[in-house]
Amino acid sequence: MKSEPTPFEGGPMDGRVLPILLGPTGHPPKWYEIPVPAADGGPPTVLLYERVPSGYTKRLGLQKGWKYEYRPTGEKPKLGLPWRRRPRRGA
Repeated sequence: MKSEPTPFEGGPMDGRVLPILLGPTGHPPKWYEIPVPAADGGPPTVLLYERVPSGYTKRLGLQKGWKYEYRPTGEKPKLGLPWRRRPRRGA
């Protein structure tokens, strides 16, 4: 499998670069979770990082690559399914 060195920004992994496996489309995963074991033997804490573009070129505006930014909430946003109806207001 192919991997790509990807930088991390924010949180405990700030400034580190890890080789991340690429998917079938050639992109790293949208979310990267890092479980950190608790010192007292309890459930592990999960550090959550989101994939974002690392920058764009000046001349053509092409994307340079990817980086991961820390999400301190530790929760992924819920997916909104486009075929579900929203409840009516006032009815």
